[in-house]
Amino acid sequence: MLETGTETGSSRTNAQHRPSQEFSAPPDGAPEPCDLVTVPARQGLEAVDILRRAAAPADVGPVLHDGACDTLGFLVPPGTAYSWDMPGSACTQTNGRGLRVPHDPPVRGTGWLLPPGKDAPVTDPSILRAALGEAARLIEAADNCR
Repeated sequence: MLETGTETGSSRTNAQHRPSQEFSAPPDGAPEPCDLVTVPARQGLEAVDILRRAAAPADVGPVLHDGACDTLGFLVPPGTAYSWDMPGSACTQTNGRGLRVPHDPPVRGTGWLLPPGKDAPVTDPSILRAALGEAARLIEAADNCR
């Protein structure tokens, strides 16, 4: 039986078992939690080009591609899915419990278009939203010129 407010032997108090920033944070060196924004490959590739030209290199986080190169996935901060509303894309919410910025692609059959780096653990959602919007407009303009 645990005693509140004390520690007996190797047992901890109830308060030490409750989630807190200290005990809920990933261990040092563990990958950071993230959400995943997926888009069609054509729009995603355009957005990557826009991000790499316009943003500081540190603003562009890891980008996954599926094996068939049909979609791209941008790693974004956890909680992004709550307010993600970009047409033509989806944001998978993980709340830090699932997807973390890994060193190897997290799903079999995927690969890194832009691998994780120390400078940009994830892409800023507002910067990504602007790049995806610009990419959609460029694609629409190109398709209307045919």
